[in-house]
Amino acid sequence: MICKKQILPVNETFNTKKQGMIAMKNKDRVKLTDIEEKMGLVCLTPEIYYDEKYITIPEVNRPALQLAGFFDQFDNDRIQIIGNVEFSYLNSLNAADRLNRYRQIFMCDIPCIVYCRGLEPESDVTELATEYGIPLFRSEDTTSAFTAEVIRRLNVRLAPSTVIHGVLVDVYGEGVLILGDSGIGKSEAAIALLQRGHRLIADDAVEIRKVSEETLIGTAPEVTKHFIELRGIGVMDVKALFGVRSIKDTGRIDMVVRLEEWDPKKKYQRLGIEDDHMEYLGNKVVCYTIPVRPGRNISAIIETAVVNHRQKLFGYNAAEELTRRLERKKMGIEDM
Repeated sequence: MICKKQILPVNETFNTKKQGMIAMKNKDRVKLTDIEEKMGLVCLTPEIYYDEKYITIPEVNRPALQLAGFFDQFDNDRIQIIGNVEFSYLNSLNAADRLNRYRQIFMCDIPCIVYCRGLEPESDVTELATEYGIPLFRSEDTTSAFTAEVIRRLNVRLAPSTVIHGVLVDVYGEGVLILGDSGIGKSEAAIALLQRGHRLIADDAVEIRKVSEETLIGTAPEVTKHFIELRGIGVMDVKALFGVRSIKDTGRIDMVVRLEEWDPKKKYQRLGIEDDHMEYLGNKVVCYTIPVRPGRNISAIIETAVVNHRQKLFGYNAAEELTRRLERKKMGIEDM
């Protein structure tokens, strides 16, 4: 029996894995107990202590071939899922063969097995799992539904991440990351947006995760979630002040608004034909630089920037339309 890519000697393999785990930060792994809680799993092996078990791969595996005895390239570091097909096959075996198939899988040091559709193994299987220290769980979800949801959660938790100084708000369903020097007015702009019915995701520290090649997700650290700081006033609980409709736990980062002090010598974007971008974790996000000076309504400008950005996404660019009209005017062509 060969588990996943066992090319190195056993001790060397274990040492390599151990070094990798030491190098990981907590954010690069997910506690099995967290998955149990979030997915509503029922533990079938309560005698096993698994508080220190972690998942480090945002994928799952259905051990169909392994149950048939083929272990080459076995993804033993993933959550193992047993659905109707695997369960029916196991029930077609006699008791001795069935227990032997389970024993072969347990020997590969898998993190756990989840039985979907409310299925449960026989008592001798749970006893064997307890002997090898492999937790077994039951889920009432269908196999496909459970697989999709657990992969989605793991992708978010295990995605490459970084933390930046800024404010993340949800404006008209678009995630707006507000950046700028300390004291420029980021939190003040966020408060004004909250008063206009929009939602706060994170203030001061924004955790950014790359969940795909196109999508960045932002959230707040647990300690500062739903709090915002205003200089001269202090820390405020947004949920308590503005209600639960004013907050959001997580959201996409669709655009960046960078606030900076007005510089009369600097040339700012006037037409907006070409967008500037900022890059986070290899993903580019459109960026608008807004000069700040007394009298400018920053929250209203951000709202307008969001609406204009959405128009561009739907294929309409006001700057390009103006340019087209000017060219037609020069050519003496009247617009209909």
